[in-house]
Amino acid sequence: MKALVLAAGKGERLRPLTDTTPKPLLEVGGRLLIHYPLMMLKRGGITQITINVHHLGAMIEASLKDGGDLGLSIRYSREPVLFGTGGPLVALRDYFGGETFVIANSDTILDLDLARMVAYHRERRALATIALNRPPNLDYYSRLEIDAEGIIRRMRLLGRHGAPDFDDYPADLDAKVAASLSGFMYCGVCVCEPAVLAMTPGAPPFSLMAHVFGPMVAKGMRVAGYVHRGYFGTVDDTESYQRLRAEFAKSPPPFGD
Repeated sequence: MKALVLAAGKGERLRPLTDTTPKPLLEVGGRLLIHYPLMMLKRGGITQITINVHHLGAMIEASLKDGGDLGLSIRYSREPVLFGTGGPLVALRDYFGGETFVIANSDTILDLDLARMVAYHRERRALATIALNRPPNLDYYSRLEIDAEGIIRRMRLLGRHGAPDFDDYPADLDAKVAASLSGFMYCGVCVCEPAVLAMTPGAPPFSLMAHVFGPMVAKGMRVAGYVHRGYFGTVDDTESYQRLRAEFAKSPPPFGD
């Protein structure tokens, strides 16, 4: 199994820090931010990883090199312009080789048991399984709603932060069904079958959620939600970054790497 780690973004909500340092190379708890998802993948048995790069991408490549120092085999997918969160998949169809694969964000820290998530994915015969978490401030994020079986029945994608402006997939859902669902946020990892690659738009840029998973859910395809109840932290903006650094300085979570 192989993985894609998304690391191309500009990190605009962390400026001026990200004017000179790409977001994945910011430090948290004495480590680079991107080290946490890389080690999560390694704990799950995945050592072949592609990282997409754009903003200050040469710095990421110079830091991680081929991944040998981390016990990984890393290659890079360079984007002359931003391809979006889903666009990198277009160039990686042959790389994944017709096997189940994983996508992970580079700005998320979690103690996810990836092997257990993959088993959950296969038990539900899902085309894709998305890791979920329920933060105290759920309204700040897009809302992914699952039924009792753990299947995502509706995705409510937030158009902009700070306002209840959602694009719903499906657009119309029976009120009784909607009332029975439980809402969570995406926490940065998904497991996909190769069939997902055939459902992407023809060319980037495009969004993984809005242009791949959302339409799949709207069509009633099996997209599962795996609720992660362990540690979860993410760097959205300067405030959340400083809060996470302070937390790790006081009491860093043990990950066993």
